Amino acid sequence: MSENCNHNCASCSEDCESRTMESFLEPLNPQSTVRRVIGVVSGKGGVGKSLVTSLMACKLQARNYRVGILDADITGPSIPRAFGLHGSVGVTADQLMVPRVSRTGVEILSSNLILEHETDPVIWRGPIVGGVIKQFWGEALWKDIDYMFVDMPPGTGDVPLTVFQSLPLDGIIVVTSPQELVSMIVAKAVNMAKKMDIPILGLVENMSYLECPDCKKKIPVFGESHIEETAAGYGIPVLARIPVNPEIAACVDRGEVEKVESPWLDQAADAIEALK
Repeated sequence: MSENCNHNCASCSEDCESRTMESFLEPLNPQSTVRRVIGVVSGKGGVGKSLVTSLMACKLQARNYRVGILDADITGPSIPRAFGLHGSVGVTADQLMVPRVSRTGVEILSSNLILEHETDPVIWRGPIVGGVIKQFWGEALWKDIDYMFVDMPPGTGDVPLTVFQSLPLDGIIVVTSPQELVSMIVAKAVNMAKKMDIPILGLVENMSYLECPDCKKKIPVFGESHIEETAAGYGIPVLARIPVNPEIAACVDRGEVEKVESPWLDQAADAIEALK
């Protein structure tokens, strides 16, 4: 690999062994344009990966970029609910899926938007799930997207591997929570990304603290955070700490995630904008 590698073989003329990975990349439809692809990952479920995906998309959209979300958590989709989207995606005359568009203009594809009923379970084996993710990328009409966020399924198994190999990820954000057990599991996600040679933009800690409404003291309701030690151990930055806030949950439940103010994600958004 060249020392100047930007991990994007499509824009590189170097002849190096890393270009063998190019054969795994799923081509984007010629009618679509996606400039940057950011994966949002976690070592386990339940730490707020989909929330971070939604809030990051809203943050970049508010900075006047065109933003898309590819919901790769096929068996546990929650992105449409957060944005208040229901019903099915459209299809063009040449059979390309047309993502649904949120109130503020975020384009979204999710398995819940292709099912007859959004409460239907997705009982599909791994290869089928992987195939759907590839279709969401290569057989959809993504209109001039500046930043696409990929809400990854939890863990380090077959489906995350499909995303890592099939989509041209420019970097990933790893989502964690304060518990010691979760920090250990996050290490698995970090190590997987390193083995796959995917740049890690940094860590985001969800449910980091509860702010007292009276004295503004930060209370670590889920235990003392170990995110600084974890980040330092891998040489990656801490991008954000998201507080426990009932209003965030209420907005998501109402399908109004776009109304959430998220100043704690400014540094994370800056890191994404800094990608070259």
